[in-house]
Amino acid sequence: MKKFLILALASMLAACSSVKTSWDYDPQVNFKQFKSYAWVNKSDTDENYHLNGLMEQRVKNAVERELQAKGITPVSNESADILVNYLTKVDKKVDVDTFNTDFGYNPYYRPGWNWGTRVHTQTTVREYEVGTLIVDIIDNQSKKLIWRGSLADTIRDNKSPEERTEIINQSVAQILANFPPQPKVK
Repeated sequence: MKKFLILALASMLAACSSVKTSWDYDPQVNFKQFKSYAWVNKSDTDENYHLNGLMEQRVKNAVERELQAKGITPVSNESADILVNYLTKVDKKVDVDTFNTDFGYNPYYRPGWNWGTRVHTQTTVREYEVGTLIVDIIDNQSKKLIWRGSLADTIRDNKSPEERTEIINQSVAQILANFPPQPKVK
């Protein structure tokens, strides 16, 4: 019974959405002026590079699809208005949960008696990884970062290639939902 309870609890926790999306940008930049993009050239020796070749292609395809849907077209690095880069990171997380349960009714219990209940304490520890995908937009003329979007979610490795592609497509769409940023109406 205990194993079933732990398994059921772990399944419910895994089903909970832990997606966290955020954006930041330079409010002084006129984002309407950007009509073309190119990818930042990555070094083959980049130590922060965590994606394999298949995932890299999935991320690039998703970013390109989103940017082109916004009317921003791919060009050479020299003539691009903006440069696009992405980064990934993986953090290990630990959740510790303690549950106290009362094992039923005691007919002989009277107020003030301490021996009337039977309490069982159970502690579960769950270790998991949270992956973060970061998309950076850089002004090609000034070479300054002008926009950054990120999405963090629990990593689940038991996905098919099609499911991984769909997850990347959805993640990139959520990240780029606020690009270009819209000025706040006062």
